[in-house]
Amino acid sequence: MQEHLKEHHPVDLNIGIVGFGARSTLVSEAHRPGRGSRVTAVCDLSERSRAEARAALPEASVTDSLDELLASGIDAVMVLTPDHQHAPVAIAALEAGVPVFCEKPLAVTVEDADAILETARRTGTRLYVGHNMRHMSVVLLMRRLILEGRIGEVKAVWCRHFVGNGGDYYFKDWHAEREKTTGLLLQKGAHDLDVIHWLAGAYTTEVQAMGSLSVYGDIDDRRDRSGERMRDWFSLDNWPPTAQTGLNPVIDVEDISMVNMRLGNGVLASYQQCHFTPDYWRNYTVIGTEGRIENFGDVSGSEVGLWNRRHHGAAPADETFIVPESPEDVGHDGADALLVAEFLRFVRDGGVTSTSPVAAREAVAVGIRATESLRGEAGTLEVPQLDDELVAYFEAGQVEASAVVQG
Repeated sequence: MQEHLKEHHPVDLNIGIVGFGARSTLVSEAHRPGRGSRVTAVCDLSERSRAEARAALPEASVTDSLDELLASGIDAVMVLTPDHQHAPVAIAALEAGVPVFCEKPLAVTVEDADAILETARRTGTRLYVGHNMRHMSVVLLMRRLILEGRIGEVKAVWCRHFVGNGGDYYFKDWHAEREKTTGLLLQKGAHDLDVIHWLAGAYTTEVQAMGSLSVYGDIDDRRDRSGERMRDWFSLDNWPPTAQTGLNPVIDVEDISMVNMRLGNGVLASYQQCHFTPDYWRNYTVIGTEGRIENFGDVSGSEVGLWNRRHHGAAPADETFIVPESPEDVGHDGADALLVAEFLRFVRDGGVTSTSPVAAREAVAVGIRATESLRGEAGTLEVPQLDDELVAYFEAGQVEASAVVQG
């Protein structure tokens, strides 16, 4: 595969897409003929999605067969299917020697997440996971302040996630079903759990959680939306949450959850997620031995406050930082474009990336164990740890330790 890629450089990489649904917005970042990559093949089981793919990409081959797509001569594949389909598709592509971009969350079970990583190592095929928040300007700003030592040693990370579009985004299709997501603490929370780990500099070892289906479970207006897309029903006029209509026939995931975490370096963290708030943003607070930082808004132009002096009561920040504009202005505040660009670079050249398959797996493991805790007796549960050699392989840029030593 690596020789094949070198033959194509600097000609466009041929990219395959599996799943032409909600995250097909990434296709515009991957399909840039003459600028390094083009989408040449699409696979989707939905007739509507295949029709939309043909309209958007008239020169690409469109099929409902994964085998056909993998045999079409693509240099890499982007797995953008619903969550429960990530593992079988990603593993098949890795086995075929095709580098994989897997949208987050990596999988909906720890076993499947581990199987994806193990397959990538065994086959030597490159694996990249779409945690785009590692490219978001607000997260990069807060991480820079931490690494510069502006708040001392990190001791606590708190995140509140106000999911103002929760009813439209997650309770009118497959997202509302445990069978397909495990739960929204995993599906939606994987982003924030990964960011918490990244800002704190360690992974979670113990987790405890509480949650409930507080609002959307009481709404009786249900509808089978097979064949529809979120853009067909989304509207800010769908308010208040109790007035929502046409929810998914099956709703068995929580719409509010709260998680406590103990990380391997002693940092304590918490994550709160609510799907019926009027506003939609994330608020991170990071507390260190010499101060704290907190963001107000999570897009370009928002503010991050830094407190590093004592005050009586509430006080304005001692310093205020403006979240910078992203090089791109679309797709998660420009993060999607940076995400795909890093993936394409990784396919060509390999090396260490900002995103991490190990970190993606750890976010999955925490989300799943937290969900088990909140659906049980809210007890403290240990997070299963990865094999040390597997961790070392990915931390070295998906190269075996022996190869690094010899190099």
